[in-house]
Amino acid sequence: MKIWTLFASFLLLSVSAQAQSDWTQWGGPNRDFVINSKGLAATWPATGPKQVWSRPLGAGHSAILASGNTLYTTYGVDEQEVVIALAADTGKTIWEYKYASPSAGMNYEYGIGPHSTPLLVGDLLYSVGATGKLFALDKKTGKVAWSHDLWKEYGGTKMDRGYSCSPIAYKNTIILTLGGQGQTLIAFNQKDGTVAWKNQTLDMSPSSPIIVNVDGQDQLIAFLGKVVAGLDPNNGNLIWTHPHVTEWGLNISVPVWGKDNLLFISSAYSGGSRVLKLTQKDGKMNVAEVWASRRMRLHHGTAIRIGDYVYGSSGDFGPAFFAAVNVKTGEIAYQDRSFPKSNLVLAGERLIILDEDGNLALATASPTELKVISKVSVLKNLAWTVPTLVGTKLYLRDRRTITALDLS
Repeated sequence: MKIWTLFASFLLLSVSAQAQSDWTQWGGPNRDFVINSKGLAATWPATGPKQVWSRPLGAGHSAILASGNTLYTTYGVDEQEVVIALAADTGKTIWEYKYASPSAGMNYEYGIGPHSTPLLVGDLLYSVGATGKLFALDKKTGKVAWSHDLWKEYGGTKMDRGYSCSPIAYKNTIILTLGGQGQTLIAFNQKDGTVAWKNQTLDMSPSSPIIVNVDGQDQLIAFLGKVVAGLDPNNGNLIWTHPHVTEWGLNISVPVWGKDNLLFISSAYSGGSRVLKLTQKDGKMNVAEVWASRRMRLHHGTAIRIGDYVYGSSGDFGPAFFAAVNVKTGEIAYQDRSFPKSNLVLAGERLIILDEDGNLALATASPTELKVISKVSVLKNLAWTVPTLVGTKLYLRDRRTITALDLS
C-alpha cells in the first residue's frame, strides 16, 4: 500500500512539474513573464545559444504557447489568419487551421495581425484573430469545437489596428474584452462557447487582463481606455476604477501585481506610470494612489518586478531605455541605453531580453545596474513578440521566422 501511495505521489509531482514548465497563456504559467527554469547556462558562447531549429512563419505578434512536445501560435498570410501547432523538437507542422481575415478597413501600418496570444486549457486551444474571430480548437487535431465573431455577432468595438486582447481562464470560463454598451468584457463557457456573462460600459484598450487576489477576493484587473478597473471575474460586476488617461486610449502593456498589494500600470502616449495600493477589509475596498509619474512609459513590452523594483523598456516614438523604477516611491533608479524597445522574461535570477532589432541577451538587473552577461543577434526582422521559455528551450519569433534555441 505504501509503494502505491509513493508511486501516486510521484506521478502527482511529475504532472505538477510538467504543468509548471508549460507555457499555456500570455505571460506564461502565472501571466507575469516569470518562470522557474532550471539547468540554464550561466553564460553563452560568443556565437550565442545553440540553435535547435528555425523555419519560416507568417506575420503577426502572437506569443508562442508550449505544452508537452507541442507549440501553438498564430500568424497571418494572404488575407488569412492561421492557428498552427508545431512539434517542439523539430518545428514541423502538426496541424493548421486557416480562416479568412480580410484587411479591408484595417490599419496595419505597424504590422498585420494576429496580435492576441492563444490560451490553452485542457483539450481546447482558444484563439482570437485581428478581426475579432474567436475559435475553440481541439489541441490535437485543430478541429473547431465552437466559434464566435466578436465584432459581427456581438457588435464588439472594432479596433482598426486589430484585436489584441489575449484571453484568460477563470474557473469554467474564458474572459476577454469585447466593447460596446454593457459589454466591455465578456466571458464564455469553455466547453460550449455559450455566454456566461457580459458587463460594463467602459472605453476599450488593446491591453489584456490579469487576475489577482486582493485580501482573499479574486479580482479581474482590466487596463482599459481611460481607467484601470477591478471586476468580479464571476460576473463582471465593477468593484473599483481609477483614472489613467492616455492619448487615443492606447493602454497596451499588462499590469504588474505584487504580493504587497501594489499594482503597477504603465503606458506610452503621455500616460506614464502609476502604482495603486489595493486593500480590502470587512467588505470595504480601498484604492490608494501611491505615486504617478511620466518618466517611465511602457509602450507594448513586458515589465518584470524583482523585489521593490520594476524593470522594463521605457519609450514610444523616440529612443527607448531599459529603466528601473522603485515600485514604492516612483523614483527612477537608472535608464540604460544598451537596448532599443525590448521584451523581458525572468528565469530564476536572470533576465532574458529580446529587443526589436532581434538581439537576444542574458542579464541580471539590480537597483543599481543592468549587467549584460551575454548578447547575440539571433533574428533578422522586427521582433515585437515576447520569448517563451520552457525548461532550457527558448522559442522566439519575428515577423518572418520562428526559432528554437537551447539555453542549457
